[in-house]
Amino acid sequence: MSKPANVLFVCLGNICRSPTAEGVFRKLVARAGLQDQIQIDSCGTGNWHIGKGPDSRSQEAAQKRGVDLSALKARQFAENDLKTFDYVVVMDRQNLADVKEIWRQTGGTEPTLFLEYGRSGLAEVPDPYFGGEDGFEHVLDLVEKAGEGLLRDIQERLA
Repeated sequence: MSKPANVLFVCLGNICRSPTAEGVFRKLVARAGLQDQIQIDSCGTGNWHIGKGPDSRSQEAAQKRGVDLSALKARQFAENDLKTFDYVVVMDRQNLADVKEIWRQTGGTEPTLFLEYGRSGLAEVPDPYFGGEDGFEHVLDLVEKAGEGLLRDIQERLA
């Protein structure tokens, strides 16, 4: 790999989907031995949870799969993220529309839907916040599959 890649995962509040994706992707990147070459972060388009840790249900579900989210803290998406990150991957269409509006005005990295990398047949990672525990497991299944696809894409582009 020639140069590092910077990856940003984006959802609404940065307490369920995007920190889960960040944690899962960190594990995939470490397993591939590329943690020194791929920088990873997550954020939300909303500002309600800035500075807070991920939802306890997200943390519990991730922990069952060996993914520790406890050190992560929510932050809000910033215009500069489009210039800092090589990949800006968003969990759903509404947040993609919000981030693309900023991208149209400022340029930088064009945001994409995360599940485009997963070949799951779905376009969006559903928000598990108002559902039951199975929603958090479903999110993990989706982000693991999409994360593997994203990692393959990064490895191919930077090989």
